[in-house]
Amino acid sequence: MSAIPFNPIPDVAAILNALLDIYERHDPTRPFTRAISVHLDELDLPGYISQLDPAPRQTANEQLRMLEQRSFVRLTWLPGEAGHLLSAVTLLLERAAELFPWLGRPPVAAQAAALRDLLLGERFRFAAQTLEVGETSRVLHDDWRLLALDHALAQLRAGKSPAPFLLADPGFNRDLLAALVALDTLREETPYRVFSVRTFNDSKAFEPLKAVLATLARRHGPGWGELTPVETLRELGLTPNPTHVFLYGPWRLVGASGQIVSLGGFYPAAGVPSVMIAGVQRAEVDITAMQRVVCVENLASFYELIRYEGEGLAALCLWGNPAPAVRHLLARLVETLPAGIPLQVWADMDYGGLNILAQLRKLISPRFLPYRMDAATLEAHIRWARPLTENDRRLLARLQGYASLADLRPVIEHMLERELKLEQEAVQLANAQPPCGSAQPTPV
Repeated sequence: MSAIPFNPIPDVAAILNALLDIYERHDPTRPFTRAISVHLDELDLPGYISQLDPAPRQTANEQLRMLEQRSFVRLTWLPGEAGHLLSAVTLLLERAAELFPWLGRPPVAAQAAALRDLLLGERFRFAAQTLEVGETSRVLHDDWRLLALDHALAQLRAGKSPAPFLLADPGFNRDLLAALVALDTLREETPYRVFSVRTFNDSKAFEPLKAVLATLARRHGPGWGELTPVETLRELGLTPNPTHVFLYGPWRLVGASGQIVSLGGFYPAAGVPSVMIAGVQRAEVDITAMQRVVCVENLASFYELIRYEGEGLAALCLWGNPAPAVRHLLARLVETLPAGIPLQVWADMDYGGLNILAQLRKLISPRFLPYRMDAATLEAHIRWARPLTENDRRLLARLQGYASLADLRPVIEHMLERELKLEQEAVQLANAQPPCGSAQPTPV
């Protein structure tokens, strides 16, 4: 390659990069069937079109003529403006590859090869999990992180985008892989900034990776596709700040070391750290002081339920899709709760609320029953109901096929027929006054 004896000015670099963008989008397995050209009036070239200073245009023309003399490009001038105003620039394919190092631009093929080598070099860290059976073993399932890397590698082999990995940013890719590896170090709920410091020695370094990590987990994780990014990170053990599980009523929790915590005296509720909840070995409620347990989707309705129907009640706030700590507590409760005590779920009458009930039945126990999630409740509060969107209808139709919601199919059909959904905050509870004998607030 003969040296190009000048550095391109911004407008010339913009023209050449536009040509190389087209060049690299072409399928490398197929021959070129037409010339690669760009028309200057379709590009953002502020210097070239300036009416105030002709120098940038004159310099650009001079540099492009030198490139034409060296057989890198072919120039097309506007009629009657030869040597003054260009119409188009055509890339000569035989020497296109030589322009990449001159422009300081790694070819996409080289970037893809570097990313492929990086992913293959880290792939062993996320090996498939196996189950030993006698003298043989079989694959139980692949680590979702391994599935994510394999998907990116398949995209690279097909010449497609490996997003959210970035071809042009090796540093970002290395940081993302470091975050994936560091997930193995999480033993309890960990705030983002703490995770960031432990992984990168920088409390803010994880910030640009959060959404990308959530995207990978939602795509490849075990049933996380419909979770929000925050909920997905919560499944991985990552939270913005330490969280609490809100409980009301005569709960009795036994911790890992045998310590006993009784919550019956706290009003209106007690917020128990999720880290503590995750270590609970036994959970029970005093059945002499209550008749039912209700899991409530949202915090406002949780407190309304306590206010108006708190007598004989034990309650838990789910905070939307139940987090791992909440699921752990409910699993321990089901182990001790007598069969005759109703275990209820009160959530929005929409796809999200019904899906929460389906999750609890599938992941913990089929014992969970709907509370105020029926056609009568919808009709009684019709003035506050909201119309279904097209996406609502599609998702509700999907729920009709869930075996875990077979008993809710008439309710779902009613919602679809009425084209309505209802938020639980709109539901007016039966009692007009707080239950008699409610304890006064006790500081927690």
